Amino acid sequence: MNTFGDFLQQLANMSWSDYLDIIIVAYLLYRLLPLFKRTGAMRIAGTVAVVIIIAWLTRQLNLHTVSFILDQFLQIGLIALVVLFQPELRRMLDHLGHVKLKNIFGPDKQTQEMAPVVSQTVQACEVMSRERIGALIVFARTNHLEDYFKTGTIIDGQVSEQLLRNIFFPKASLHDGAVIIREGKVAAAGCVLPLSESNRLSADLGTRHRAGVGMSEVSDAVVVIVSEETGTISVAVGGMLKRHLAPQMLEKLLTNELCPTEAQDEEKLAVRLRQKLQKKGKENQQ
Repeated sequence: MNTFGDFLQQLANMSWSDYLDIIIVAYLLYRLLPLFKRTGAMRIAGTVAVVIIIAWLTRQLNLHTVSFILDQFLQIGLIALVVLFQPELRRMLDHLGHVKLKNIFGPDKQTQEMAPVVSQTVQACEVMSRERIGALIVFARTNHLEDYFKTGTIIDGQVSEQLLRNIFFPKASLHDGAVIIREGKVAAAGCVLPLSESNRLSADLGTRHRAGVGMSEVSDAVVVIVSEETGTISVAVGGMLKRHLAPQMLEKLLTNELCPTEAQDEEKLAVRLRQKLQKKGKENQQ
């Protein structure tokens, strides 16, 4: 009870600026934690937490030799982490460097500019699927994918069905790499992506699919893959691969991922329209 009373007393002694300080820090943490999670920083935090817990346990169990080794490791832990997690740290810093303030204090509304991009991409994928032309299209979101952007050829062109089909035409020089779409434009083509090493992927998946899944594992990008062998359309998000998508399903999925506000509005509108039709049908029956 004394502890609770002290806590209440402390709250009573706090000024309005203290409350504002707590609210701002809590909100920033709420907004920034998902950004860290997407870039692999959670692996670093998890490793640090495990080492600290083990070090504490060794002291409690009087394991002096192990405790001494861990203490030495913790003393040079920062340098060790930089060496061990260099790729993750680079991606994390790149990710945070491109986060805009409006993405921290509110969602990035790019519905109007992404809707036609989604439409043109779906049309191109539908044709390439029918003609068995392989394609790998990456939609960059908060992570601008600078490391992978530099491996390709700069395009900086408007997204259109014809442009995407020309890039992935089998005899084109850039058809083997990936296209990166950033801020509503085809930023680069012929880009090299990291391959996934996940053992959960089916053995019949080739390099193009592994590259798409690998890209979605190390970033928050949405990756569309068209199989050259089967014409199957797939989408990789967050390390998960959704296969055998029809063009309509592809459009719905991309809309939900890239312009969720519009998708939610359309879904609400469809529900309301359905309800009105059902109500009118009941009135006509009566």
